[in-house]
Amino acid sequence: MTTVFIISAPSGSGKSTLVARLLASVPGLMFSVSYTTRPLRGQEKDGESYHFVTREDFEAMIARGEFLEWAQVFGNYYGTHQGILEAARAAGRDLVLDIDVQGARQLKDRVPEAVTIFVLAPSRKILEDRLRARGEDREDVIERRLREAAVEIQKYKDYDYVLINRELAESDAVLSAIVRAERIRRDRIEDQLEPILETFRT
Repeated sequence: MTTVFIISAPSGSGKSTLVARLLASVPGLMFSVSYTTRPLRGQEKDGESYHFVTREDFEAMIARGEFLEWAQVFGNYYGTHQGILEAARAAGRDLVLDIDVQGARQLKDRVPEAVTIFVLAPSRKILEDRLRARGEDREDVIERRLREAAVEIQKYKDYDYVLINRELAESDAVLSAIVRAERIRRDRIEDQLEPILETFRT
């Protein structure tokens, strides 16, 4: 059985770093590489960071019903192709998705048993500092991301877990613990318990 882990956060909260560390430290996980129409940034590679496609191709995939979820964020499309969930199930792995609150809501409707985790910076000031430290965005883009973050954080109540990313090592440990605990809860099934219970029967 495949468990779907949905991880969301305002831009600059440290989500991508935490997801990368999770994938490196916890076995049996598959990362869902989203499709997007935005251009590549920095050292990103097609097929690793995202599947980069044209707006026309993305809209054609929407029309064909190929996405589990999709959203338009800052003028660009982002989406999760349904094939990744099928691939994770075939491989017997759990699926990790790094998606925004719009996509998370859609995917939760499609996969109600999905586990949702919201990552949050300790304060607006720290989030702003992290955005500026990346050195990727113009001033107007940073301000827009901060405004968007103020809206996104209001959705934290829709998530199963909220992880305040104060310190990387601590947050990494908490995220890994959530995944491992959810696996234990999922795997507590009758065919495993029955042999134990049988030993107590007279």
